[in-house]
Amino acid sequence: MKCSVILFLLSAVGVAAQAANCSMVEDCLDAGPKPDGCGDNDRCLCGTHKEIYNCYVNCEKDSRAQEAENDVNKYYTGEIGPGPHTGRVVLEELGLISLYKSSNDVKILCMQRFIRLFAYGASALVLVPFLLGLHVSATRVGLFMTLTLVGDIVISFLLALFADGVGRRAVLALGAVLMTGSGAVFATSSNYWVLLAAAILGVISPGGNEIGPFRGVEESTIAHLTDSDSRGDIYAWYSLFGTAGGAFGILTCGWVTHHLRADSEMNVVEVYRRVFYGYSVIAGLKLMLAITLSAAVEVHDTSEPELLASTADNDEEAPLLSGPDQGETESGHRDSPKKRLRARIARESVPVVATLCTLFALDSFASGLAPLSWITYYFKSQYHIEEGKLGSIFFVTSIIAASSTLVASSLAKRFGNVRTMVFTHLPSSIFLALIPIPNDVHLSVLLLILRSCTQSMDVAPRSAFLAAIVLPQERTVVIGLINVAKTTAQSLGPLITGLLADSNHFWVAFLLAGSLKVGYDLGFLGLFKHYERVEATREPRYESGRS
Repeated sequence: MKCSVILFLLSAVGVAAQAANCSMVEDCLDAGPKPDGCGDNDRCLCGTHKEIYNCYVNCEKDSRAQEAENDVNKYYTGEIGPGPHTGRVVLEELGLISLYKSSNDVKILCMQRFIRLFAYGASALVLVPFLLGLHVSATRVGLFMTLTLVGDIVISFLLALFADGVGRRAVLALGAVLMTGSGAVFATSSNYWVLLAAAILGVISPGGNEIGPFRGVEESTIAHLTDSDSRGDIYAWYSLFGTAGGAFGILTCGWVTHHLRADSEMNVVEVYRRVFYGYSVIAGLKLMLAITLSAAVEVHDTSEPELLASTADNDEEAPLLSGPDQGETESGHRDSPKKRLRARIARESVPVVATLCTLFALDSFASGLAPLSWITYYFKSQYHIEEGKLGSIFFVTSIIAASSTLVASSLAKRFGNVRTMVFTHLPSSIFLALIPIPNDVHLSVLLLILRSCTQSMDVAPRSAFLAAIVLPQERTVVIGLINVAKTTAQSLGPLITGLLADSNHFWVAFLLAGSLKVGYDLGFLGLFKHYERVEATREPRYESGRS
């Protein structure tokens, strides 16, 4: 059976190769790695039916070539031949094939995100009780989180603004150094203002979520290293690595602190200090990974792909941003290093970027009202759950959230990024608002779990959506700007929650956060349901990041 299948494929490709009046070896190499035994002058099968199409995309084909190509496509979809390749279909839907084919740099970036969020998740579980153990009031804890996020705004934006000029590897390495220093200070100091300075100038996540310059630089780099077809899958796995890292961080921290408190005579504050020692060590591992990145992650001089403006009501297939004016040509001269250092946003992009910043800021403000640190403290204080069990609960919810990101990638391929973002995020917003309503630990945990089922499904489609509508040379600075807007809005939330917690109105924070997130979802759907830029032609080779 296998021999007949191979002969069928080779014959189909052979007919197409004989009929095509062009050399397709170079295009084959663009589509994927050349198979073993394929010579430089051979016409070869590159891989999936999509890659076969890419091999012929610039060729003049007669009817025999087109028919052979259609037969190969039908074979992979199961219309002809022994039946559909169920295993390969599953792997494609999960994005595993895209991840496997990605470069080593992409895999290193995913691993960096895993260990970074592992540290963030561990510290988020103990941050609030650690500060309260130092006799800091809930209001001052909220102020601490707010000022930490404000400091992150400035540092993250400056590093993102100049990342493409000074080097992405350098920025990621510098961020890891700051993260290492922050962990060391928290492990050794008890002074509120010293800790605040370390949190502001360094990298400490108040809510266990992404903070620092890393995400904007990494997402821009992933867009640079991947093509548009696989980008959504890569972003889904990038998001999954982060969520899984946070889950294992919470679980590990919960049971380590539980056993340290049970098996030693250390007081609770000293136990929490051990977590920050580990935080600093993990940041050192991240620094080593940042150093191993290759030069391919850096920005090179490129030409700007043309994006045509349109107002067509074709669901999510209308271009959203326009590039240079028609007829405008490139000067052919290299920009000066100073000009390349100052990444700018094109005039045509400003309205859309401003709208996105406003919507994402609303969502982030809501997230700031109910960050992971406050949610864990709510369950600890309201239901008196110990750290080990608390870590297990949030491990389960985080794993569920991580698994759901893979489903989001498959949904986005069918319904588009915008619809996937909205209709998966909306249920989680409603469940968040309902968490404090029942005065029962089992019902509250159930609502928490239901929220986690779709909580992270919007992350990968959102990243893919942003990467698609922003000009390639603007991605780093635009994503950095959006992250600054999100962090600015998010920084106000913890202070408000601290005030509510001090006045015994903790439940209001959940209700307000969920309601604002519902407003964000409906607003995003209303403004962007008819717009999603798609590329009419293949991306330039520099975008794929292949050599």
